Amino acid sequence: MRKSLVATAALGLVLAAAPAHAAPARKPNVIVILADDLGYGDTGVYGSTFVKTPHIDALAADGVRFTQGYVSHPVCAPSRAALLTGRYQTRFGYEFNPVGRDRTSGVSLDEVFIGQVMQKAGYRTGMVGKWHLGESGGYHPVARGFDQFFGTTAGANAFIVETKPGDEFHTPRGAEGSYGTVEGGAGLGSGSEAEQMVRLRERAPITRGREVVEVKEYLTDAFTDEAVRFIGANKDKPFFLYLAHTTPHTPLQAPAKYVDRYRHIENKGQRVYAAMVSSLDDSVGALRAKLKAEGLEKDTVIILLSDNGCAGYIGDACTNAPLNGYKGMHLEGGVRVPFIMAWPGHIEPKVETRVISSLDIAPTAAALAGGAMPRGADGVNLMPYLTGKDAGAPHPTLYWRSGVNFAIRDGDWKMWMINRAEPSEVASNAARVTPEGVKAELSPRGHFVMLYDLKADPGETTNLAATRPDVVAKLKARIEAWDKGNVPPQWTSMRQSVREVEGELVKLYP
Repeated sequence: MRKSLVATAALGLVLAAAPAHAAPARKPNVIVILADDLGYGDTGVYGSTFVKTPHIDALAADGVRFTQGYVSHPVCAPSRAALLTGRYQTRFGYEFNPVGRDRTSGVSLDEVFIGQVMQKAGYRTGMVGKWHLGESGGYHPVARGFDQFFGTTAGANAFIVETKPGDEFHTPRGAEGSYGTVEGGAGLGSGSEAEQMVRLRERAPITRGREVVEVKEYLTDAFTDEAVRFIGANKDKPFFLYLAHTTPHTPLQAPAKYVDRYRHIENKGQRVYAAMVSSLDDSVGALRAKLKAEGLEKDTVIILLSDNGCAGYIGDACTNAPLNGYKGMHLEGGVRVPFIMAWPGHIEPKVETRVISSLDIAPTAAALAGGAMPRGADGVNLMPYLTGKDAGAPHPTLYWRSGVNFAIRDGDWKMWMINRAEPSEVASNAARVTPEGVKAELSPRGHFVMLYDLKADPGETTNLAATRPDVVAKLKARIEAWDKGNVPPQWTSMRQSVREVEGELVKLYP
């Protein structure tokens, strides 16, 4: 376990080089931009051939593009909980998506969020976008370290509530439940998609602080405008901004101004999804333009990533290529994500192939502010690795748990142990709600084990479990040792689903 004992090496060098009479160097601002269900291969810099992302590509060119950046869970809420605490969510029970239960509960109040650490270090803190970690009382963002909040506490929201000519919606079969059960499994009822979006917004309103506000603009644009205002209002003091966009999560919706860029694409799903990613890209561009206008480019660290891989239930609209798997799966396509970090003038631009994790964001931000995450973070401060002071591996081993399913990456070995489904069950991509209280229990038929050598086989195409029992045994022992530091989940998975993987029926617990 590593602890950040000092601020960043780069910041220290600046201070050391300053004359004795000079004012102390300004602590850097930190902006974390989190996309929602963005595919590994859905930006230009990560290989897309038709989604144009000039601003994200430019951010990567000015910073570090990680090719092996991971998240701690392949679905939204648990992944976010780990990002903001620097600890595996299984350490404190936030193991499954809440599916409405975050209305009255949330991440354990014993956990310290990065916003609280940054506040203590003298930062102004703002949160814009999707929370999904608790709504009431002490679970709300304004009680977890954010001076300002503008967004939605729910897991999904309508992007468009007033449809205009040229706007497009796309809902593939099976995707409805991904946004239509925002509270206790209740659906949105009948009617046109536009009518359903109005009901969705009513159930999951946008709030400023705890007060409901009316937002008529395209939601991604509204979040971007708020983030730009936050930068302007706090330009004279160090700030921490967590911009958690809901795009390109379902419902797939885009206004004409973004769709017009892709009218040539005949596949409607790809067209609308690409337009949504363009809105994310424009958001990155708007923030960077504001930083430049305020003279804050070299005073600001920007971290961009997705909370998990893109969703298989939206079909061919998105891609995690060249990786295998989707959101909800512990294959690489579910947990390896686009991940970029830029600090012009302090971090040399490069492509970084070492394994890092979203767990590292909180410890890194805390170190930049001159502090540290309490309670022993599972993540590490990345700055020594990025400035050349540490040539080692930030994470020789990473772990995942979701109910009775486990995964591990140890060096180049990757193993996924997944519960076998019963032969009578049927595979489906549909997002159905499982009754609360139905626990994840290991089948009498045991785990289906998948083992891959990621160096030789990054696409996870050749399962080596049968031919390398020695590696399987070693990795199982490491998982068992790690799992002793976890606690039981605070609620059951309500999105249990059956999928077919390598010809086997298996069960997921998102």
